[in-house]
Amino acid sequence: MEWKENVIIKIEKDSIAQEMGLEPGDILLAVNGQPVKDVFDYRYLIQEEYVELTIRTIDGEEYIAEIEKETEEDIGIVFESGLMDDAKSCKNKCIFCFIDQLPKGMRKSLYFKDDDSRLSFLQGNYVTLTNMSQEDINHIIFYHLSPINVSVHTTDLQLRKKMLKNPNADKVLAIMQRLAEAGIEMNLQVVLCRSINDGKILDKTIADCAAFFPHAKSMSVVPIGLTKYRENLYPMKPFDQKSSQEVIYQVEKWQKHFKKKLGTSFVFLSDEFYLKAKMPLPPCEAYEDFAQYENGVGMLSLLEAELMEALEQKKAQLPTEKQNVVSVATGEAAYAFIKKWCEHIMQYCPKWKILVYKIRNDFFGEQITVSGLLTGQDIIKQLKQRELGQYLLLPESLLRNDTTMLLDNVEIEDIEKALHIPVKITKNTGMALLCNLLDLEENI
Repeated sequence: MEWKENVIIKIEKDSIAQEMGLEPGDILLAVNGQPVKDVFDYRYLIQEEYVELTIRTIDGEEYIAEIEKETEEDIGIVFESGLMDDAKSCKNKCIFCFIDQLPKGMRKSLYFKDDDSRLSFLQGNYVTLTNMSQEDINHIIFYHLSPINVSVHTTDLQLRKKMLKNPNADKVLAIMQRLAEAGIEMNLQVVLCRSINDGKILDKTIADCAAFFPHAKSMSVVPIGLTKYRENLYPMKPFDQKSSQEVIYQVEKWQKHFKKKLGTSFVFLSDEFYLKAKMPLPPCEAYEDFAQYENGVGMLSLLEAELMEALEQKKAQLPTEKQNVVSVATGEAAYAFIKKWCEHIMQYCPKWKILVYKIRNDFFGEQITVSGLLTGQDIIKQLKQRELGQYLLLPESLLRNDTTMLLDNVEIEDIEKALHIPVKITKNTGMALLCNLLDLEENI
């Protein structure tokens, strides 16, 4: 039998694999005599108390490692590919695709469009269900990959085919039905395009998706992101204050309806709609279990609640008498929120000066206002000759895939050198933000 080769790049410390003498560079060929197609095959096959791994060493020697362990205990192997397989690329030509709006000359990995159900399960990516074979659907059901995040966009099936430019796009409801019948939970997403899938079409989409409840757990509505690199692409209008307000009023009616009928609001709007509409953000409790947090839904409301709690917990450690100057840079969308909270913090620490700078997104264009899409070159250019104090605080969302690199390949070290100042990266939690702003230890 011809085995698929899965290269081991790391052995976890004090793990079974380390005890067995496995090393980085070894290749896993099979588990219990079975080929391993991807990470879910691997996880499924190692659940037993007795496991046999067919290993080929760096020297080309093949042997079987016999392992006795607790059921579901991990072996401690990290593979070259997190999926142990190539990610499935997207064959759609969506009219709202952000990757199609990237300028030329960026690093190659940024142009890869994935539409892989395994990444949906592992990393929270959204899939359209249009690029899946029957084998892929069977795979989800067999391994019970739940929840799956699905990009619906519209349930007007003819419009969906036009928006995704894929003839298979009209099968979404049938596939969702099959997943629901198999007990697979789904978090759903609509990228809202003004005058295309909004208005009455959005009403239909919300109603159709809610029919899958409780297997459809939640639904988010986010506005299309428009860069300045849209030459020869489908013409789009950005959401402005008035149109954003209309979307909020429309969705809030549905939330009230679902709260009575289902016991949940079900459909939630991204923070960006409220910021564009210049309307107050809903309170934390409105987002229930924050099922769509990674989609920018409820992030600022949660951050506000966490900041209030962090101030209370750190009250005795606040530098009320110490003098210092620090700075923080953020995108236009969150600027007013961050500035308001920094002013509030300075009321507790009157000798501590926090300078808040709004970074305009010249790289992608003024319609892109979120902090996570800021580039190093814009930060450097706009903060040159500005007072920055002892250090500059930047959000973790700027960084790509656990690196110190921003979207435009600028490293944090490059920013430090250009601005002649240390840079602190903060996680998106209230405690982390407060402690980094005031130079406190995060542990209570």
